[in-house]
Amino acid sequence: MKKAIFVFLIFVVGATYAQLQTPQPSPSSTVEQVVGLTDFKIEYARPSAKGRKVFGDLIPYGKKWRTGANFNTLIEFSDDILFGDVEVKAGKYALFSMPKPEQWKVYLYSETENWGLPEDWEEQKVVAEVTVEWQKLEFFQETFSIGFNSITTQSANLDIMWENSLVQVPIEVPTDKKVEASINEVMSNEPKPRDYYQAAAYYYEAQKDINQAKDWIDTAMKQMEEKPFWMLRLQSLIHVASGNEKSAIKLAKASLKAAEEAGNDDYIKMNKDSLKEWGA
Repeated sequence: MKKAIFVFLIFVVGATYAQLQTPQPSPSSTVEQVVGLTDFKIEYARPSAKGRKVFGDLIPYGKKWRTGANFNTLIEFSDDILFGDVEVKAGKYALFSMPKPEQWKVYLYSETENWGLPEDWEEQKVVAEVTVEWQKLEFFQETFSIGFNSITTQSANLDIMWENSLVQVPIEVPTDKKVEASINEVMSNEPKPRDYYQAAAYYYEAQKDINQAKDWIDTAMKQMEEKPFWMLRLQSLIHVASGNEKSAIKLAKASLKAAEEAGNDDYIKMNKDSLKEWGA
């Protein structure tokens, strides 16, 4: 009797833990991307076409869509952003859309706990509604995809692709506001040469006040005994951008020499190209 009970328990335990595993038809995916200084995260499921006509058939035109499969697609960002032309507070939102032949509507929805579309769509929970143009892909996108493209320090496109369709939602992030606040804080509290260098590099790349960038990069280099070739390179670019071509040529030659000593082929070429461009 005890042996029979023991065998029965083994069977029950085995049946409890031995579960059949099969792949998901629409596997889950997570996209994480930093744009400027803003963190983005997207969680969604990725259905595949599998020989079916997608838009206008599997996904009807003119009806709201979960924009993926299974649980509603989620997008989260760490700062207030501009989603299309709509200001949206930092947080987590459900991403829905309404595909049409020439234009899509893309929605951010405050309620995030839905399996697909909400049973009752509530307009007051729509925090953003953006209309974007439909674009035809030059290739066939078999598996539904969401991601970020055309990334700069200030902006990016949220790309939604499937079948032969692409829609892009432009996004702007508050990088400049955050960097300016950081620069003001650091510069008021005994900045180091590296701080001056980074501030100058940002102003140069963002095409802000070039004379301020020149002051910062010159201050950084004066405080450094050894001047790395990459810093000399930036200093030369800032000088030429501020109209000081003579000093820019001198700095590019110094950067070239330092790059040759370090064996950095990339900077050797960049400096030679600049010197040729500047007539040296």
